Amino acid sequence: MIKLKTVLITGGTKGIGKSIAIKFAQNNYNLVLNYLSDSLNAENLKKELENKYNVNVTLIKTDISSEEEVIKLSNSINNIDVLINNAGIAIDTTIEDKTVENFKRILDVNLIGPFLTSKYIGKKMFDNKKGKIINISSNNSIDSYYPESMDYDASKAGLNIITKDFAKLYSPYVLVNAVAVGWTNTDMNKDMDIEYRKNEEEKILLNRFANPEEIANVVYFLASDESSYINSTIIKVDGGLK
Repeated sequence: MIKLKTVLITGGTKGIGKSIAIKFAQNNYNLVLNYLSDSLNAENLKKELENKYNVNVTLIKTDISSEEEVIKLSNSINNIDVLINNAGIAIDTTIEDKTVENFKRILDVNLIGPFLTSKYIGKKMFDNKKGKIINISSNNSIDSYYPESMDYDASKAGLNIITKDFAKLYSPYVLVNAVAVGWTNTDMNKDMDIEYRKNEEEKILLNRFANPEEIANVVYFLASDESSYINSTIIKVDGGLK
């Protein structure tokens, strides 16, 4: 009997994280899905994936910005083959309305969280001499600038840096890469002003936002054996930003 691999996805029950979970379930991975709220939604996804794809789905409610909770998460699971740091938040406001409290919260979730999971779960991978870590970053961290999201942008720029740092730290056994995502059709963007969306689409060579499945495809590729010589790399998936 072939032993299935296991993937841990933070923020794995909604948005891009949910699409990533579906992609891995379709390819016979057992899933450990981290979430922070909405237990009912998480339970419904678990049932859907287990019934449709015949894989095991474990749900773990964890605030990844808490070192204590991440340590508990790490201690509760073993033999993770792929870690996907997907959980993230954004609080876009004018500079006048930005607060230190919100800035710190964004850094805690988007940067400290992946640092903690990579520290504790990545160390287990390194000790086992195998594993993949994939961080979900943003093209805002590279060449797309929005003053209203400078806190989010800074967190993702930091995520790019620790991607490369952990790749060096855990070499040669653990491959660590990031996917810098552009505008994507998720619930977060469904109520976007029509004119604003049109202006943003015009900046993209493909003239449209990504579907979450298109992001999941790249993430799965990085987790697969086909990406065995890709390491310490930030891959942009933004439709070609002009």
